[in-house]
Amino acid sequence: MGRLEDKVAVITGAATGIGAATAKVFALEGATVICGDVNNEQMNKTVEEIRGKGGKAEAYHLDVSNEESVTTFASTVKEQFHTIDILFNNAGVDEQGGKVHEYPVELFDRIMAVDLRGTFLCSKYLIPLMLEGGGSIINTASMSGHAADLDRSGYNAAKGGIINFTKAMAIDYARDGIRVNSLSPGTIETPLIDDLVGIKQEKMGEEFREANKWITPMGRLGRPKEMATVALFLASDDSSYVTGEDITADGGIMAYTWPGKMLIEEEEWKKGTE
Repeated sequence: MGRLEDKVAVITGAATGIGAATAKVFALEGATVICGDVNNEQMNKTVEEIRGKGGKAEAYHLDVSNEESVTTFASTVKEQFHTIDILFNNAGVDEQGGKVHEYPVELFDRIMAVDLRGTFLCSKYLIPLMLEGGGSIINTASMSGHAADLDRSGYNAAKGGIINFTKAMAIDYARDGIRVNSLSPGTIETPLIDDLVGIKQEKMGEEFREANKWITPMGRLGRPKEMATVALFLASDDSSYVTGEDITADGGIMAYTWPGKMLIEEEEWKKGTE
């Protein structure tokens, strides 16, 4: 408790999932949380929940892919808070698009605009509020930025770009006292998964979750709060000598080269899933 006492933290994509969970954890640790999202209704619910538990939070409409929206947001934050200590570039979208020759250009552009360009825009216009006092920036990447997924080349490209963009930012701002790291989640139980494959109660959603539980060494999907606590480590002084790094939190998926024995001894392997 209190690891972010008196800190001001900006979190994009704060309405649901990892962003909402992180907003709640940061507030519990003493931060004033500035939430930005396009989903105003759900974001307001997140802020109300934080306030109901005695935390400090504000909600602002923010489209990270739109430069005017980002500059307006940054100006408002500067006017009301003057400086920030933490920036969590978490907003992102994902959707299957087919193989590259079939992939819709507008979908590729949208994913790049929100996931990669949005990370750039928010960093560009909010970093000036960190230059005087330093701080920590966390960018949400993905295990899909380290390896590829079938029919999701746009998402793979955007998240891979975020990982290397993080390293570039870390070098740029190390002497300014700003640490920059990325977090690469595995498959996490969030509304984004619901949108991609369906909810748990639907056949496709259930099959997807069962397959991921089977192929994940820890035998289950991740939880938003588990990503939030990794973000807390990166935001706090506990990681004071960590910059330019990507932390993968995927239940062990990226630790193996091929499923091998998992396929051969399928029934035995499945016993360990939740």
